[in-house]
Amino acid sequence: MGITTTYFFSALSLLFVFNIHAQEVGESKLWSENYQLQWSDFKGVPESDTDAVAITASGITFGYSVKRSQTEVVEANFTIESHFYPNHSWCKKGRVDEVVLDHERFHFNITELFARKFRERISKTTFSLKIKEEADSIYKSINEELAKMQKAYDTATNYSMNIQAQTQWQELITIELNKYSKYKLNN
Repeated sequence: MGITTTYFFSALSLLFVFNIHAQEVGESKLWSENYQLQWSDFKGVPESDTDAVAITASGITFGYSVKRSQTEVVEANFTIESHFYPNHSWCKKGRVDEVVLDHERFHFNITELFARKFRERISKTTFSLKIKEEADSIYKSINEELAKMQKAYDTATNYSMNIQAQTQWQELITIELNKYSKYKLNN
């Protein structure tokens, strides 16, 4: 029974609420607890037909390598990352402030939270030979949960205008990030 090695990479990225393909995103910044987004990171062209003053484009990518026999997965190694996409993120200069920037930073933090949840689920999964379908299913579920939380965050905070709700959400997200600290990347 020989062991074969294959590599598969899947990368669909959640951009705020909608999906784009990884090959279309260009430049990205990997989430790091040592770096906070600045307005200079928002390099996209603002949309004129919206009341939004800023958009954070972020998403989760994953890839894996697998060793398997004809009957089982022997070993699987995953790489799961959260990214910020500067060229798809934008702000309307003169209409944004530090409160809005904090709001946008926490959109990226929410993405990182779900990357950690994804890593946790992967670590607790015993994969069959259908690893691609199983990993894709977990990824799809994570992205659905991520989109739901991003929307709830915007709704509850009224897009950063409800300062009290914004503070509560920032505390909640920070607590959740700490709760999943075992699943952060060492960067």
